[in-house]
Amino acid sequence: MRSLSVITVAAAIGLSLSCGSPEVSASKQIVHDAEFYILSAQHGEKWAAEDAELDKKLVELRTKHGRPPNIIHIMWDDTAFGDVGIPAIQKVRGLETPNLNKMAKEGMLFTRMYTEVGCTPSRAASATGRLAVRSGMYNIGMLLESHGMRGEEVTIAEVLSQAGYATAFHGKWHLGDIEESYPHKQGFDEAFFTGYNQILSLNTKMAEGANASIGLQEDMLPPDPYKMDDTFVTKDWVQVAEGTKGGETRQWGDNSHENYMKIDPEAQRRTMEFIERNARAGKPFYVANWPMLNSFLPSPQKCSIGRSLLQEGLQCNIDPFIGKLMAKLEELGIAENTLVIAMADNGPMAHNPPPGLGMAETIFRGGKGDFLEGGVRVPAQAWWPGVIEPGQLAGDIIHETDLFTTFARIAGATEHIPTDRVIDGVDQTALLLNGDTHSRRDHVFIYAGPQLGAIVKGNYKRHFISPDPVGEASGIPAAFYFLPADPREQTPMLANLIHLKRPFNRMKLRHDLWKKKYPDVQEKHGIPGTGSANASEELKAHAIPKTNLSELPMDPLEYIDHLDQLPIDPDMDPGLGN
Repeated sequence: MRSLSVITVAAAIGLSLSCGSPEVSASKQIVHDAEFYILSAQHGEKWAAEDAELDKKLVELRTKHGRPPNIIHIMWDDTAFGDVGIPAIQKVRGLETPNLNKMAKEGMLFTRMYTEVGCTPSRAASATGRLAVRSGMYNIGMLLESHGMRGEEVTIAEVLSQAGYATAFHGKWHLGDIEESYPHKQGFDEAFFTGYNQILSLNTKMAEGANASIGLQEDMLPPDPYKMDDTFVTKDWVQVAEGTKGGETRQWGDNSHENYMKIDPEAQRRTMEFIERNARAGKPFYVANWPMLNSFLPSPQKCSIGRSLLQEGLQCNIDPFIGKLMAKLEELGIAENTLVIAMADNGPMAHNPPPGLGMAETIFRGGKGDFLEGGVRVPAQAWWPGVIEPGQLAGDIIHETDLFTTFARIAGATEHIPTDRVIDGVDQTALLLNGDTHSRRDHVFIYAGPQLGAIVKGNYKRHFISPDPVGEASGIPAAFYFLPADPREQTPMLANLIHLKRPFNRMKLRHDLWKKKYPDVQEKHGIPGTGSANASEELKAHAIPKTNLSELPMDPLEYIDHLDQLPIDPDMDPGLGN
């Protein structure tokens, strides 16, 4: 059996070298996860023939338009499958998104777009084409987390820049608050970004006054006669910043709620200006607009029947922007040379949401933070007039990491993808151009923090953070699911699906063994908020302990080098059975 396995994997790797973009030599092949090679061994010849035809189509498009296609990636927060793109569910949920629904009808609506379980890991995966566990970016960063994505990671902006693209990031970055993690330090020509999430709207005097945040704004509170440590509560931070590649970083505005509410309008303005500027210059562009969506402080003025923060954000913020974006692309005459992807970053914040959030489970159980389908299976759609056949409903599995590799392929930038690390994203150009059933993925590894939570293979799913710990200990857990019959993962099976025990174990072992050759790395830690040309004195003080270091037997900042040692419970229960 061992010799057969070796032969199979060797054949898989050999066949994978023969398929893909022709300009990539066998010596510089993209390194995928192990499971890709198992599929390549079975489909490599078909894929190679398909790729030859796809390359002809891409050359024809470039000849027709005189440049490679533009790429726009819109990704908002925490939305359940069906809350966008399926009017019947929207009717129940009290919202309308006519522009997003029009986009889906004119393009491709994905039914199995998988993401990571939370904001930061999802954004890391999209930006790098790698599962977040590989870059250590599974920790969802909060105020002054002192962490961020390593400069050694290669983002899609860096890949496309090498192919002559103009690149921009506008909106919620949420990939760290240390200088090397800023988007304009990670390959983007220009950036307007937040290092944190929507809780920034609660880190405000307005929120403190409403008791939506407690104790952060100490200058609003009566003196505490028992307070001893003046360094415990955070004094200052950067709500939103802007910067350019090779240029300076500056804080934009202040940390008020009023300033927070200006972030999305300003990001949208910059995106539209960036598109028009580069379209008129005849330069291909990539822009990521990842909006804040809404504030966690409700507005007195309502615009949706659902009246909650999610519904208001989708109907009154995201959807009008999508309408203006599509109209602008048509006006500039570049719609047929522009791929637009619009999607959520993960499932709804179903656990411990702020009041009035309005996020809820729909078809699938679970939400943000869960490896259940509800946490990682999101609304998503693609629009490319004249290229993507309209009215398509794709049942194929696709993962957000695939966007990295697909964007590179259609841009003619595959040769710039690094080959010294695992790239989880697979090229899905065939799915976009040829339609349903043309995905090159039939599986997903779903992590909960650094722990493998589940594996999806086709219609089957196996929980590795098990709902049956007793059975797991004995090696025969009731942890298998047939998703079409049990989309909410409420009825784990044993006898019916125990024949899948070994196949899933094989997948996990191949995945783990490949990690030994290409090990995961840790996120980077450092002093937060550095590098800002207009930093406040309070912000600068984070790097300067308020004491005479010579009088201390320890370095008060030494903890930053050990943040990766904070305990994570390997038996974490993300809410199974709730």
